[in-house]
Amino acid sequence: MKPISKKILLMFLDIVIVIISYSLALLLRFDFQYSSIPEEYIVGHGVSSIFLVLATVIVFWICKLYHSVWTLASVNELRMIISAYLLLIPIYVTGFVLIHERMPISYYLIGYIISFCGSTGLRFSLRFIRSYNRYLMHESEMRANEKQDRIMIIGAGVAGQIIVKELLSCEKVHIKVCCIIDDNPNKKGKMLEGIPIVGNRYDIIRMVGKYRINRIIYAIPNTNAQNRKDILRICQETGCHLQTLPGIYQLINEEVSVSKLRDVEIQDLLGREQICVNNEEILESLHQKVVLVTGGGGSIGSELCRQIAKAEPKLLVVFDIYENNAYSIQQELKRTYPALKLKVLIGSVRNTNRINYVMKMYRPDVVFHAAAHKHVPLMEDSPNEAIKNNVIGTYKTAQAAAAAGVKKFVLISTDKAVNPTNIMGASKRLCEMVVQMMNRQTNTDFVAVRFGNVLGSNGSVIPLFKKQIAEGGPVTVTDKNIIRYFMTIPEAVSLVLQASCYAKGGEIYVLDMGEPVRIDDMARNLIRLSGFVPDVDIKIEYTGLRPGEKLYEELLMDEEGLQQTPNSLIFIGKPIAINDVYFKAKLRELDNASKTESNRIREIVSEIVPTYQYRKDA
Repeated sequence: MKPISKKILLMFLDIVIVIISYSLALLLRFDFQYSSIPEEYIVGHGVSSIFLVLATVIVFWICKLYHSVWTLASVNELRMIISAYLLLIPIYVTGFVLIHERMPISYYLIGYIISFCGSTGLRFSLRFIRSYNRYLMHESEMRANEKQDRIMIIGAGVAGQIIVKELLSCEKVHIKVCCIIDDNPNKKGKMLEGIPIVGNRYDIIRMVGKYRINRIIYAIPNTNAQNRKDILRICQETGCHLQTLPGIYQLINEEVSVSKLRDVEIQDLLGREQICVNNEEILESLHQKVVLVTGGGGSIGSELCRQIAKAEPKLLVVFDIYENNAYSIQQELKRTYPALKLKVLIGSVRNTNRINYVMKMYRPDVVFHAAAHKHVPLMEDSPNEAIKNNVIGTYKTAQAAAAAGVKKFVLISTDKAVNPTNIMGASKRLCEMVVQMMNRQTNTDFVAVRFGNVLGSNGSVIPLFKKQIAEGGPVTVTDKNIIRYFMTIPEAVSLVLQASCYAKGGEIYVLDMGEPVRIDDMARNLIRLSGFVPDVDIKIEYTGLRPGEKLYEELLMDEEGLQQTPNSLIFIGKPIAINDVYFKAKLRELDNASKTESNRIREIVSEIVPTYQYRKDA
């Protein structure tokens, strides 16, 4: 039916309701004895009915009661009806006074009440009829198709209500919202948009069985990370397909909808709060600045480029040795930020002439040094390359930056630099020592940012586990008790950018990353999120610690201590005093040893970094 036809039909039904309502009111006044009704009241009712109909239809039109989609009627529509009837009261009173047709008081009151109930019932009956038809279709579809999505909603708050309403109004008959879970005991047994609230988190598994649920939607965007982790892990045990809303900002921006749902990912199960940074401060610090990112095509480097681009820098220079990565981030930035002034350069931080030329040519205000070899097992087999690229490359880049008058130089470091047991970690500790030395000897503010493992980065365990799961297993974990700190790539980059704002020179910034995560638990959670049962569908094998690998990583050396920053999750490690003359001499020795492929490289590193422990036969 066309919209105009629907409006005319609804208007006609309102007219019928008004006439019937006041006719019933008059009959009620005289006990349904038509013969007992005085003739003047019958005449008065006829005249009054004309006025009542005209007044009601006009007010309803002004209040847009003919413009709403009544098949989706809810509290807002009820509020519109009440507003219309409140507006009718003074209009009715004025009209009856003017037309001089005196009727019994009960006629006005009862007619008004019946008319209100009739108009409201008419409109909400459309939603009821539509819902009932959909229910019949659901039942028919369920019998015909056992693959129906039977949905449980976690959260009976605003976000949950929005999701339920949207799902109920969806035309897809293979979707059925069956029940809602909420930890508020006062909500149990109540209904939300006609869907029962059946219990709290501890009832999830039982209700999944009772309602034959195969899809769970987590709709509590404003809870803390620990609550989210605990509830999602219970949901995991059900084997249902899990989805969630991204976060509280969706509510602020009024963007809550089914289209915003995403599958639950491993970071949702970490139990750590999202890192908050001062975005305005960060954007202001980089606005209209020339910014250089080394290793700009890598996992961290490319995310740095994305977030820096938002600040509208004067020029963003991306520097990387790997042309495929550089090309990829170049094309992405051109698409996303067409107005961005961008320069993408190929080159190595190990090439003295190249890095000096780039620094002098573009004169960056800020340098983010993300270029590095980071794979622990690979660097154990090629220790000289770790030194050439990480240590000497950082030293050359730092020298070039200082010579070009760079104001801030931010090194990307790692928790593996603390009490290192592998050459990669030891090389990053040497990089931290390089920037601290350079900070003492130049006008450039040199700082380092140290954080743990990054979810989804190239070479991290998550992509490896996903690939192993896709291949049917087994999933390989080095040790059942191995633990690591984790953060997402955007979080890591936010920390780096925040550190660049705080930097006064010489600091090592350390993130409070919360509780560490067992890699074994992470592997099992990923298997469950993929729809399999650990050790049943997908086997887990323990391969033993690799050379240089620790059971746990530390973020801070004992002798460094901690200083607070304006961000409660970011701390500063106090610099460790070193002899710059001795250190420079050792850097030259390391440089020569790495170039000649000396097998003494680990020994020399241990002389500079006393906390570095390695196997003598390595």
